[in-house]
Amino acid sequence: MSDDYSDELNSITNSIGQRLKSLRIDAGYKSYEVFAWENNLSRIQYWKMEKGTNCTLKSLFKVLKIHNLTYKEFFDSLEDK
Repeated sequence: MSDDYSDELNSITNSIGQRLKSLRIDAGYKSYEVFAWENNLSRIQYWKMEKGTNCTLKSLFKVLKIHNLTYKEFFDSLEDK
């Protein structure tokens, strides 16, 4: 894997994590742990998603459903930043 590819992938996963954190905070949750607990998510998995270190499509879909967002709406919001 080239460095450019790795850098781009890291940038994308960090952007996803930052957006998820922003959505959580906008929903009134100061703590990722409370958000995960109240929404039946693995606390560790959700923390990794926000940190941009681990994000499967299945997990992302679950979190987007909680926020009533489609993939398109979510990724369009990343492009707007």
